[in-house]
Amino acid sequence: MKKILVLHTGGTIAMHAAEDGDVEVGSINPLNQAQFDFPAVDLEIENPFNIPSEHITPEHMLTLYNRLKDAEKDYDGVVITHGTDTLEETSFFLDKTLDLTIPVVMTGAMRSSNELGSDGLYNFQSALRVAMDEEAGNRGVMVVLNDEIHAARFVTKTHATNVATFASPISGPMGMITKRQIIFFYDLPKTMTYPIAAVTKKIPVMKAYAGMDGQILSLFAETEHIDGIIIEALGAGNLGEDAARGVQELLDADIPVVIVSRSFNGLAEPVYDYLGGGIQLEREGAIFARAVNGQKARLKLLIGLENGLSKKALKDFLNEF
Repeated sequence: MKKILVLHTGGTIAMHAAEDGDVEVGSINPLNQAQFDFPAVDLEIENPFNIPSEHITPEHMLTLYNRLKDAEKDYDGVVITHGTDTLEETSFFLDKTLDLTIPVVMTGAMRSSNELGSDGLYNFQSALRVAMDEEAGNRGVMVVLNDEIHAARFVTKTHATNVATFASPISGPMGMITKRQIIFFYDLPKTMTYPIAAVTKKIPVMKAYAGMDGQILSLFAETEHIDGIIIEALGAGNLGEDAARGVQELLDADIPVVIVSRSFNGLAEPVYDYLGGGIQLEREGAIFARAVNGQKARLKLLIGLENGLSKKALKDFLNEF
């Protein structure tokens, strides 16, 4: 018999629509009463918290990490239910900190439990099926919604309200779920993970834009209250001249600057050699996080800094595909 640990954290999947149609948190998580006709499985259910995913912080992610870091001693798989707005961040944090061979599957819902067409119970059932599958181990943290399996390192929320919101623009889905099968399309190479004991670092994320003023970056360089900064740069990782000068001030103040692309798809990489071009930014000391968006790069930098990585090790960790 397989033993699966289920952690409910809240989110729309655990909410209900009131009489006026507003979606709200209830005192009881309806998923706790969910019944599935699975043969030979023992579900151990816990409720670490019951909050909207917008209220999730790295401290909550650390709580989940601490609960799961030794999970394979007692369980054959893990399922975590979570709100969708920050689901990609929690899944990525766990993917970069946990070193487990058992399946860890996250899921959520875009419609609350009593709404017409609610997708919560179905996604929960699908996540459990994946967690029990013999081929699901050694794949890192996975995200399961809408009959698709995604790798935490690539998945992102693409639509504010549609049930088909999660996608992996760079890689495509890792697999799919049919009525009878769990089908995996590809394996991913193992990447670096680091254990974590604290989440104290302050790391803002900024989106670049045409005519971006470097003054705000200069202000960050003068403060003692940040440990690094993520910039969602233009194209493959470029900035205007004034913004590039602000980046230089940050680097001169020994504040790590991580460059990602603000584009929805593709990789950030140094291509252009002029003031503000990616090659110039990297030459001055900015780090390119190639395959992640801003919110994931923030967590990756946080994990690296909390582990005291050297500049080279930090660059290698963030450059990793």
